[in-house]
Parts: sequence; structure tokens; C-alpha cells
Amino acid sequence: MRNAVSKQFYLQNPLIFALVFLSLLFRHTLLISGNSPSPLIDGIALDCGSTSDTVATDGRNWTADANSKFFLLDPTNASKISSALKSPMNSDAVPYITARLSRSEFTYIFPVTFGPKFIRLYFFPSSYPDFNSSIGYFSVKANRYTLLSNFSFASNAQAPGLDGFAREYCLNVEDGQMLNITFTPTLGLNDAYAFVNGIEIVSMPTNLYYTEDGDLGVKFVGLNNLSSLKSNTALELMYRINVGGNFISPLDDTGMFRSWNSDNDYLTIAKPSALLYNGTIQFTYSDNRTRYAAPDSLYRTARSMGMDKETNENYNLTWGFQADTKFTYLVRLHFCEFQPPITRGDRVFFIYVATQIAESEADVIEWSGGNGFPVFRDYEVTIEPKGNERVQNLSIALHPAPNSSSLYSDAILNGLEIFKLSNSDNLAAPNPDIPVISPPTAAAPSHNSTKSNNHRKTIGAVVGGAVSGFLVLSFLFFFIFRGRQKVKGSGSTDAASWWGRFSVSSTKFAKTQGAALPSDLCRRFSLAEIKEATNNFDSVLIIGVGGFGNVYKGLINDGATTVAIKRLNPESKQGANEFKTEIEMLSQLRYLHLVSLIGYCYENKEMILVYDYMARGTLSNHLYKTDNPPLSWNQRLEICIGAARGLQYLHSGAKNTIIHRDVKTTNILLDEKWVAKVSDFGLSKLGPTSMSKPHISTVVKGTFGYLDPEYYRLQQLTEKSDVYSFGVVLCEVLSARPPVYRLADKTPASLAEWARKCYRNGTFDDIIDPYLQGQISPDCLRKFAEVAVSCLLDNGVERPSMNDVVWGLEFALQLQETAIKQCGLPTEVDIDMKSALKGTSVADTSDNMFSSGSGLTVGSRLSGMTFKSSSDEQSFLMNNS
Repeated sequence: MRNAVSKQFYLQNPLIFALVFLSLLFRHTLLISGNSPSPLIDGIALDCGSTSDTVATDGRNWTADANSKFFLLDPTNASKISSALKSPMNSDAVPYITARLSRSEFTYIFPVTFGPKFIRLYFFPSSYPDFNSSIGYFSVKANRYTLLSNFSFASNAQAPGLDGFAREYCLNVEDGQMLNITFTPTLGLNDAYAFVNGIEIVSMPTNLYYTEDGDLGVKFVGLNNLSSLKSNTALELMYRINVGGNFISPLDDTGMFRSWNSDNDYLTIAKPSALLYNGTIQFTYSDNRTRYAAPDSLYRTARSMGMDKETNENYNLTWGFQADTKFTYLVRLHFCEFQPPITRGDRVFFIYVATQIAESEADVIEWSGGNGFPVFRDYEVTIEPKGNERVQNLSIALHPAPNSSSLYSDAILNGLEIFKLSNSDNLAAPNPDIPVISPPTAAAPSHNSTKSNNHRKTIGAVVGGAVSGFLVLSFLFFFIFRGRQKVKGSGSTDAASWWGRFSVSSTKFAKTQGAALPSDLCRRFSLAEIKEATNNFDSVLIIGVGGFGNVYKGLINDGATTVAIKRLNPESKQGANEFKTEIEMLSQLRYLHLVSLIGYCYENKEMILVYDYMARGTLSNHLYKTDNPPLSWNQRLEICIGAARGLQYLHSGAKNTIIHRDVKTTNILLDEKWVAKVSDFGLSKLGPTSMSKPHISTVVKGTFGYLDPEYYRLQQLTEKSDVYSFGVVLCEVLSARPPVYRLADKTPASLAEWARKCYRNGTFDDIIDPYLQGQISPDCLRKFAEVAVSCLLDNGVERPSMNDVVWGLEFALQLQETAIKQCGLPTEVDIDMKSALKGTSVADTSDNMFSSGSGLTVGSRLSGMTFKSSSDEQSFLMNNS
């Protein structure tokens, strides 16, 4: 009651409110600046929902929320303070155990000095009294910047119900501004609420991340120009990494309470890197910006490529990070040479950011000026989407410069930071769509919810200040409170969920083989709808014929959506079990490189599957027995990488390991943008769930020519069976020949066996599609051949994983693009393929399968190298097994 009365008093007396705010501002500023050894001014840690000041286990003090000196604007007086029903298991209880929650909009207003600030928002994904964790959907704004939009804390938590997590942002507060952080429940979702467990605000040096006046700016990777990071841009921290070292706690930072994580979880290509440490070196910092950039402990550790010169020349030391597409990122790399033998020119290396060359002659000593001189380098890069992909890999890779450029074939890195840059004042990434939750039939809308949809209070604040000579303060202030009616819209189209768009039928699903088909993530079509979509199965619309039956091109949603409709042939050997398996598998999988199942029909003994329409058909339809123009080598590599990523996701990215069991070029589909998607899951199996039994004993199924000989011999299925089949696919792509072909005497021959034989004999060029002669760089061909033949090894345990295959193919593409960039498109000069493969061998161990004699690695992407196909209107999903 006391808090409510005081708020009302301030609302009615804006002048007194402003005076109190101003006094708090200067009190807060002087206390922090008086105690801090750094030039940091603001240091706020608010324990939201707490009724008393708290102390975290690391000794940091957190201010109580109740009766706080920081003003809470809560127009409907609907917010509550509460404690989580469960305590965090792996996080400090402070600030995660208490929260402020509301089904109406609320705003915290912080009096801070002007300049750039860190803002950290703390969330604990747990249920709270009267608040269901599943509908914690909300947006967050800080002044004009959108930090989160339709954010679901439960789906964004790393370990829902167990751990708290934080989101960190950087933004600039203008002179005379307050810092307003507003939490708004998502519209259109009943009982949606917003909440926060803790808010931290910390000042930073003005030029820590933002470009100083007079500075030329940072290198924009891929565009060969410089870019300035202005103070009107907001940043979101994506990753902050201590390379080669352990976690660095906020108390061990340079006064800004940043956390630095180990790089172990982000290394994708590490073998056989070395960890470096120097605990005695005294650092010399060139300026204050460098001094506060990272703590000393970060520069005492590093990761290098290792001592083996030959090995280092044949791999990239690589880290991988997930990044939202359609945003530009600031990548900061921290370096410090602390090994005394290293001098200028001794360790020179390439730096690749997002597979593009950022530096071709990185020399830490050259940059810093000596041993023990920390230095950092900034780069900007834009991550563009491929197809509808919302997230892509942003890789950081290092590779030694050619032997003539340096004494050691090595590279080094001490730390890195990756920030997302705001796009039109927005930092919010696309989130999983909001679930459509049917409203209770007997319950009336919440009174608070109704009020929040009709009322919004806004607050404006102007505080002016000038500093001249000694501390001379003058200020002018005026607060205006104005209530206004605003009818909020029903929300954007993003509020409709994926399954909400497709789950249009509430009819209970039919059963087959005694088990119910899934009803949550795919649509059930009536037979009448299917007949309408296919003009009663008009033969003119048949776009594919396979072992399953016919595939039709169809139109659904009143002709707005083109789909592929696969109709089971009742006489097909692939019956109800495969039909049911495909629905169960694909209805739960959503990934860029997997074909999407829209729905199915099971009526009057008809079994029909409805998929996304793949405009360019199957991969095999562009390799042989076709009138389509041949694919370029770069196109083929991109398609192979996409298909490999699809299998990689099945093996290690999905909730359970899935073995496809029928990998072949007719089951790799291409959309209009040539994005490869793995299809046909009728034979798929869940992988083994126990390390003690790494295989599944099952009847052999698959397609002749692609079938893993070990699986056929032992009847033991593992994910390495998919790897073998994919090796055959790689040989098909290179040779433009089917997996089983006929010799001159009409006897059948295996493409896989021929490829292995040619590889052993050093005549691998014999299998190359004549159209590709002169298009493939020698290093790229060598790498591609190694990957393909490694997949075909007799023993499954010696074959690479799909993770390794993806990396090997990406490396091959990098080699190709680097050669193109450095030497021009190799179409004029005939490449000697025998010379390219001379001396190459594959040992029967996965550790040695990815070797290369090339010093060339990642190159920038080229555009305009695709061919137009006359088969844009052809698409089919089929199974020829």
C-alpha cells in the first residue's frame, strides 16, 4: 500500500518526482565513481521481485525491487512480485529466485548518466504462483530499441526448469535521457505474461565497441570496405569466449562484470590444437581502450594449431557459432603473443570469418608491437539466409600462411566476442511461433488483461546537463503524464503458429496397425480435399512415379499453395508401416535440409502424403538420363553440403538419432533456390539408445547400389550405413553416373567399387563427368575424393561421421573458391587431374581421412555461377527401391 500511495503521489506531482529522480541520479553517480577503480560510472544490479537487498554467492550486492529507488511505471497496477516454485539447480539463487511478473505492460525507469551501457536481463524459466511457464511470451524494449519480440523464455532456455540465463545488450543513452526498459506481454495469447528476474546496468568506456570520431572504422568482411559502428546502433552479445582457457567470472573482468566462457563447446575443427599458457608475463597495453577490452587472464591463455607443420597446413582451426540470419555481426578477435621466441613475421596466418577471408597476413607482433602486448581486431559480417533458414553457422577459422610467408606454420587466438547489430532499432530474432491455445469455454477474460488492452500510459523525461571547467550543473526538467486510450491490434501474422496454420481439422485421426497417427504437427486432409487438389488424380499432374506410387503436383489452400502429393499404390510392397513411419518421423522434424511434411490423408484405404513442392525435382534428375543442363561444380558441391547437413541433423541434431536407411540421389530434392533437402523417411529407424549396443539388428532394406555391405552382411544397422550410401551419392555427383551401370559387355558394375579402385590406382580422374573437366581445382578434387572414398570404407567404424563429412565438403568448397579467387575461374586451362591426385591415399582410419596438400583454404563466396534449368516446373518425391 505504501508503495502504491507513493507512486500515485509522484504521478500527481511531476515536479517533485523529477527532483527526487535528479537527486537519485547524482547520488548514484557519485557513489559509483567514488568507489570504482575504473572510469565506469553506472553500476546497477536490481534483484527484481525481491523485498530486501541481497548478496549473490560471488559477493555482489543486488538492490531490492520493493520500494526501490528505481521507478516502476505500472499503469494498471497489475504487476506482482513472486518467488519461483523451484530453485535453480546450476545457477546462483540471486537474482533468479524472485521475479516481477505481469499480464500488463510495465516499465522500469533508471536514472543513468549518458553514454554507452551494458544491459543484462536475467530470466529463470520456472513456474510461478498463478503464472504458467508455457505462456511466458513477451517483448522487451530499451528506449527505442526492441531487444526481444514475442520471446518465449521456456523455449530459449538452455535447460528449461533447471537453469537461469541472461541476455546482454549494449546501447547508448543520450544526454538528457532516462533508460526505460519496458516489458510487454504478447498480444493475442490468452493470459500471456511478461517477467524478469534481474536487471543489471553497467557503464563502459565510450569507445570500447563504438567507433571513435576520426577512426576509419572496421573491416567489413566480403565487401572490402570499412564500416563505422555508430552510437545509434544497439548490440546484443551472442558469444564471449576465452579461447584455450577456463571460464572467467564477472568479478575477474575489467570492472564491467562480463562473463567469458571456455571455447570447448564451440570448437568444430580442433585437431591437434595446442593450449598455451604464460602465468608470469607482464602485459603492456597501448591505450585504455585495449586495457579494458578484456581481463589479463584472457591474454594468459591461447589456442594454437600445434607443432606439426604438415598437419597444420592441411586443416583449419575452426570454431562454429549459431547466428540469426538477416543481421550484421561485429566479430572481435583478441590476440597476444606471449611465447618469447616469436618475433615479427614468425607466425603469420589467414583469418576466415563466415568462410570469407578477413585477413590474409595476420601477424600479431606486427599489429601489437611486441611480445606481451595485447591487441584486438574487429570485423563486421552479414549473415544472409539460405532459403527459409533462420539460423546459420558463423564460423571463425585460422590457417597458416604459405611456408614462404612465415617461420612457423601456425596460428593463434586468445579470445573472441560476437555481437549482433541492430537492424532498424531491432535486435529481436525470429522465435518459434506462438502456440494457438484455445480459450476456456466458461471463463471470462481477465480484468487485468482487458485493461491492458485498452490503456497505456507514456512518460517523457528531459534532463539537461552541461559540464564546464569545474563541475557546473544546470538543469531543466519537466515531466508530462498523459493517459490516452489506445485500442491495440490483434497482432501480426507472426502470432499464428506453424501448427496453427496447418492443424485445421479437429477430427480424431484414424489408426493404422493399432497406433494413432500424430495429430499435433501435421494436417489431416480429407480425401475430397486431395481430389480437389489433384483434379481427381488427373494423370496430367503426375510429376513422378516410384515404388510408393504416383506423385502429383497439387494446389491447396484455395490454390494459394503448391504441393507434392504422394499416393500409395495399394499393390506396393511399401505399405502401411512405411506410410506410418514417414508421418511419425517427418511430423516431428523441421530443418532447412529436410523436406517438410505438410500433412496426410488416410481414408477409404487411401494412404496419401502431402509435402512442400520441390520445384527442381530430384538430384538424380540433374545428373544423368536428363535433358536438364548439367550442374556446375560449385552447384554440385553446395548441393552435397546441404544434403550432408540434412543427414547430420538426423544423426546428431534431432532429439533422437535417426538413421535414414535409404540415402540416394532420388531422395535428395532441390527447391527453387537449389537448396538440397533429404526426403523419403519410409524406411527410417531410430538409432541405438545405448552405448553398449551401438547398432540395431533389423531386416536389411534399402536400394541396390547404395546398400552398405557391412549392414547387408551382418544385418546390423548404424548411422554409418547412411554414411556409406552418401559416399555413393558423392561419386554419382562427381561422375554423373548411376550407382549401378553396365559395362560394354552389358555386365553390371558398381560405381562405388570403381571409384575405390580408381582412387587406389591414382586414376580417380577417370570417373569425373567430362563436363566438369577444367572446372575443379586440384586441391578441391583431392579433398572431395578423400571424403567420398572414406565414406566407402569396408568397416563402418572407420568411416567418418556426418559431422566430419560436412566439414570435409565445406573445406573442399573453400579450397575451390579460394582457387577461383586467386587464379580465376579454371575453365580456360585444362587441369591435370592425375597430377592433382598424385600421392593421395586414404588410410583405414577416420583420423587421417581429411588430409590435404594445399595451403589454400576458405575463399569468399561467388555469385552468379548457377545455371538456369528448364525443369523449374518439375518436382517429384519418389522411391525407386
